[in-house]
Amino acid sequence: MNDLSEQPEKAPWWREICTRRMLLCVFTGFSSGLPMFFLLSLLPAWFRSEGLELKTIGAFALTQLPFTVKFLWAPVMDSVRLPFLGRRRGWMLVTQLGLLALLAAYALFAPREHILVLAVLSFLVAFFSASQDIVIDAFRREILPDRELGLGNSVHVAAYRISAFVPGAVSLILAEHMSWAQVFVITALFMLPGLYMTLVLADEPPLDAHAPRTLRETIVEPFHEFFHRQGIGYALAILAFIFFYKLGDSMATALATPFYLDMGFSTGDIGWIAKNASLWPSLIFGIIGGAWMLRLGINRALWLFGVVQAVTILGFAWLASIGPFEEIGRWQYISLAAVIGAEAIGVGLGTSAFVAFIARATHPAFTATQFALLSSLSAVPRTFVNATTGFLIEWLGYVSFFWLCFFLAMPGMLLLLYVAPWNETPAPAGDNTA
Repeated sequence: MNDLSEQPEKAPWWREICTRRMLLCVFTGFSSGLPMFFLLSLLPAWFRSEGLELKTIGAFALTQLPFTVKFLWAPVMDSVRLPFLGRRRGWMLVTQLGLLALLAAYALFAPREHILVLAVLSFLVAFFSASQDIVIDAFRREILPDRELGLGNSVHVAAYRISAFVPGAVSLILAEHMSWAQVFVITALFMLPGLYMTLVLADEPPLDAHAPRTLRETIVEPFHEFFHRQGIGYALAILAFIFFYKLGDSMATALATPFYLDMGFSTGDIGWIAKNASLWPSLIFGIIGGAWMLRLGINRALWLFGVVQAVTILGFAWLASIGPFEEIGRWQYISLAAVIGAEAIGVGLGTSAFVAFIARATHPAFTATQFALLSSLSAVPRTFVNATTGFLIEWLGYVSFFWLCFFLAMPGMLLLLYVAPWNETPAPAGDNTA
């Protein structure tokens, strides 16, 4: 064992950001976030502008079921090596090409005439997006050393949040000047940076020495290892935490764009304000959050960022309490910018720590399947609970609904006492010093 004095000093945080691994995390985040925010932001705005009811729009969250059950086919993507580009990059190419085609296909349909077709199409987008997430999450876990999990996942989440700028801002602005069909084709083309990463920038990660070689080992061993690593009780606590930690903010943002429209803002207003109020906070605080995690550790970041994440939900309740607005002026624009900016900071920081926690909880030998299992559970609120948000809003009204979202953020914070104590730094599931 080397003497501590012989170990190299840690590089400054800004140098650790300026590496090839962090650049790849930028591309993985953007490519992963674009189809998700297409479903979460652009489709609800399109549907609402075409006169669909909130109940119908909210029920469309059920088309996101693949994000909840993606662990079912993750073992296939972990064990089957396609005959081109390698185990990870091959699947990345297939899913990204599929998403490019599917997002452009929305140009062929109209909500009122083809609602069932659009439901099927949205399900397919969710399936290919969830599949891309499986392989991208595994790829990122395999290229990042354990110490860089917090920073790397913060960069990934920052880029993930920045990708929301395309369907949540650029596309909405374009919708005021061109047809929706043209908007969908242009939005789909933003999948090209991900394809560039897959084909040009990324190298195939080396196969872990202990990785399973058969489909049976890939299915059985990841679950056995996770549930027996520290006992079934602790494993169940982790699963409960993953379900609850982002429940409140997930519900609060489920129908954010229709909420802004109902407050009196136009799609162009939302697009221009989101461009400035969401993009820069997402980028700046994503980097800051990653740098903080290098110093704080993942556990403390979960506590601090979780508080910010919960408090920013109240911004929606405040905006709802002073709206809807008969006239839109400077004060209304500032109010919307404050809410969007706070949401970008709170959710961005909370998600950075949360994804880093999930990455730490996975064993390097079973990255795809375990990461898919844990992130699938985090998608349950977005798929099933969020499907009820339209009904809840019509029953409670916007103000009471957002206060409910705030209180639903508390169980996840309480579970931190057990799964991520403030003064404890658990060892990662496996040693990854790549």
